[in-house]
Amino acid sequence: MFCYTVGYTEPIARPLKILTFIIFVKDKLPFMIDYLKLKSYISLLFERMGCSEMDAKSVADLLVAAELRGIPSHGVMRVKDYYQMVAAGRINTRPSVKTIHETPSTATVDGDNALGPVAGLYSMRLAIEKAKVAGTGWVATQNSNHYGIAGYYAMMALEQDMIGISMTNANPLVVPTFSTSKLLGTNPIAVAIPALEQPPFVADFATAPIARGKLALMAKKGEKAPIGLVQDGLGKPTDDPDTLLHGGGILPLGGDYEHGSHKGYCLTSIVDIFSAVLSGANFGPFVPPQVPYLPIPEHSVGKGLGHFFGAIRIDAFRPANEFKLMMDEWIKTFRAAKSGVNQPPVLIPGDPERENERIKSKEGITILPQVLNDLNEVAEKLAVEPLSVFSSK
Repeated sequence: MFCYTVGYTEPIARPLKILTFIIFVKDKLPFMIDYLKLKSYISLLFERMGCSEMDAKSVADLLVAAELRGIPSHGVMRVKDYYQMVAAGRINTRPSVKTIHETPSTATVDGDNALGPVAGLYSMRLAIEKAKVAGTGWVATQNSNHYGIAGYYAMMALEQDMIGISMTNANPLVVPTFSTSKLLGTNPIAVAIPALEQPPFVADFATAPIARGKLALMAKKGEKAPIGLVQDGLGKPTDDPDTLLHGGGILPLGGDYEHGSHKGYCLTSIVDIFSAVLSGANFGPFVPPQVPYLPIPEHSVGKGLGHFFGAIRIDAFRPANEFKLMMDEWIKTFRAAKSGVNQPPVLIPGDPERENERIKSKEGITILPQVLNDLNEVAEKLAVEPLSVFSSK
């Protein structure tokens, strides 16, 4: 039996019948905790930060979902960032999220500077409700913060026989092609499409080649960044995962112009415009940092960080079962694609995350020792017992 380690590519041996998260403590020995207990613990931390019980559970569920789906860069390592933002007065833990403009099929939401998942869940639910009535629903959200994994929101539409879409802008860490100026975020997009008997198609990806959180994980593990992902302050390629701290930037998808970075630049820009210009949030270099150690830009062009959500009712176009049956055929066709020499089978978007979730929900996942230390540091400041004590109850 194996457990696939969060942030690693190689499996690690593990005992049988352990339905737990595996967390390395300071002495490097594995510390075991059931993932539901971890979710309860994270929820408790957010309640102590001042969130309502419902909001705390929503944020915890989303962060643990990221861990389960193998996206630790957007998982519980974000708790410390969120806490520090709350402690600095830069996030409102008791927001009044509201719709400030709407038509039968569209809306603009003001997140009231809430935690991103709180504003995001309100907005995606609204998009789904509008799609039930109008066939499609579209919601642009302003005055929000980091909202976690984009796929979480897109997948909410699947149960309603709808296609879900979610995107967000982010801290300006990405340089336009030919530039050394960090003007755009890693700006993810997610699209979730239901099928009949096959698992759903779920594409969830950053529109840059790597997210800041993944660079942070590389730095914590002492790894180098592959060449072609980031550049230094002079615009030269580098393998330093901490280059963002020294004036460097993340390259657009494609890396350089010869490899199509101008197309990646366009894609990232589209997300920024849909998420911010359409909603009235801050765009590009004016997006407020989602870490407290960076100052808020002196000049603001909007309100907070922005998201965009969509829900498309399939039967607004054709009978849902006909569509889903055809999606089954689409998926089977691409699964049957011939692999190259020494290459693995062709995957359908969502396959790796679904397999991660299947394994980790039963067998456990690994959290880096630095992340555990961060959790315990936050817990101490909130007068909450350490995770090891909490888990033993």
